[in-house]
Amino acid sequence: MASAYSTFFHAFPWFLPTVAALLGAIVGSFLNVVIYRVPAGKSIVRPGSHCACGTPIAWYDNIPVLSWFILRGKARCCGRPYSIRYALVELLVAGLFLASWQAFSPAKAIVGWILLSGLVCATFIDLDHMIIPDVFTIGGGVLGVVLSLLVPSLHGFASDLWVADVLRSGVESLLGLLLGSGLVLWIALVAEAVLKKEAMGFGDVKFVGAIGAFCGWQGAVFSVFGGAVVGTIWVGLALLWKRVRGARSPIPTEASAENEEGKSADLGFGVHVPFGPMLAVAAAVYFLLAHRWVDPYLQQFASLF
Repeated sequence: MASAYSTFFHAFPWFLPTVAALLGAIVGSFLNVVIYRVPAGKSIVRPGSHCACGTPIAWYDNIPVLSWFILRGKARCCGRPYSIRYALVELLVAGLFLASWQAFSPAKAIVGWILLSGLVCATFIDLDHMIIPDVFTIGGGVLGVVLSLLVPSLHGFASDLWVADVLRSGVESLLGLLLGSGLVLWIALVAEAVLKKEAMGFGDVKFVGAIGAFCGWQGAVFSVFGGAVVGTIWVGLALLWKRVRGARSPIPTEASAENEEGKSADLGFGVHVPFGPMLAVAAAVYFLLAHRWVDPYLQQFASLF
């Protein structure tokens, strides 16, 4: 039986990556629900998906990515337009799932799906509402520690000493949680003392702790400083766009996600944006790609102390 499976996957190497991408698109559709309902304090299970006019959405109008293009961005029941952001989130999650599957062993890739899904939700909720709910920060930190114990390869431990690997992986996760949140807390306190105003929300402190629980202290440190770089680029592009348009006010946000009341949810593409999305982008870059270069450098730096 095992030989038959090996032969099949050898003959069709694209099968599992395709499944990963399709699963990502489906999960992305669900994350769209989470992004809207969690900040509103609503159940993510009931009621089922429905239009802003209250009409339930049929399954054939709720196919990830495709339905938006088939319906041309308008609800079948009432013709009300809805944002392309729904399809873009589904495409984004599909791409992230595929990248994780291609980069890691199956166990670590699946844990990566959980991390990346949390990063996507936190990003868009923070853009829309300037908050990151505790379920993605405190809950993410606890989940990161638990998964680190269950999947030691998350932190690079995979020797025959399995029990030792579990303990070392758990310690690495806790260290990432504590060092990550502590680093951001001190940065926030110093910046607040210098600027005489709040420079960073406490949600960001908890969010970096959650990232550290999944990615270790190296990932937490990279997320903080990498997020600052992403933020600088973001603001620079925003200011350049303002100059090109010759506008005095912040960049208009015509692109928006429509909530169930028919109001537009700001995507946050102006100059003043929350730091959470920057942290999330940096964390995703670290987890999927940059860890292979960042970890040796930071380990060498840490050995000096």
